[in-house]
Amino acid sequence: TLYNLFFHVLFYLSGKMFTFPQQTNTAHVRLNTTREDFSAVTVCLRSFTDLSRNHVLFSLATPSAANDFLLFKRAAANQIEISARNVGALFDGQEYTLNTWLSVCATWDSTSGLGQLWLNGKPSSRKFTSTGSNIRGRAIITLGQEQDSHGGGFDANQSLVGMISDVHMWDYVLSNCEIHRYMDNLNFTPGNVLNWRALDFQIRGRVLLEEKQAICY
Repeated sequence: TLYNLFFHVLFYLSGKMFTFPQQTNTAHVRLNTTREDFSAVTVCLRSFTDLSRNHVLFSLATPSAANDFLLFKRAAANQIEISARNVGALFDGQEYTLNTWLSVCATWDSTSGLGQLWLNGKPSSRKFTSTGSNIRGRAIITLGQEQDSHGGGFDANQSLVGMISDVHMWDYVLSNCEIHRYMDNLNFTPGNVLNWRALDFQIRGRVLLEEKQAICY
């Protein structure tokens, strides 16, 4: 178990989870990538929390945009936001159940400007966010904290208290079938930007790397 430390490694995390055990404006995991140009994005992850307030699920910032790609749960019941290039779209009617593992995927394409959310295998409406420019620059990606500036500007009231696992990111919009394969824990193409099975990350503050809890019968 790891906590209260700075940790940097390329690691096979299958069957693992990050646990964020308390509300802070410091504790987070930074996910490292050398990629600096994205014309499209898909992010998939699994999360578990009992929070009913605002909280972040995934935050990617560049020097030009703090919310270059953001996945954010709003306090309003069943409302999730996707932001791309600092422009957000709200997705209503999401069955965001507390105290259970949720599978979440979000997509965005710069050509059409459309974003879409998938929650536990169910697609949302496709909504416009931002078009005409790629995500460019040195990307800082954080779990557990929402960036209001490049690599910082954290707010404890937007932090995640809970667990995250199975984080993948692709530089293209994943097909519906591939998203379903991820959601159903089947064999799928791992992320070519972030791959949970070979993840380069740093733990900062009180975050634990643990075995993912399984239901025993």
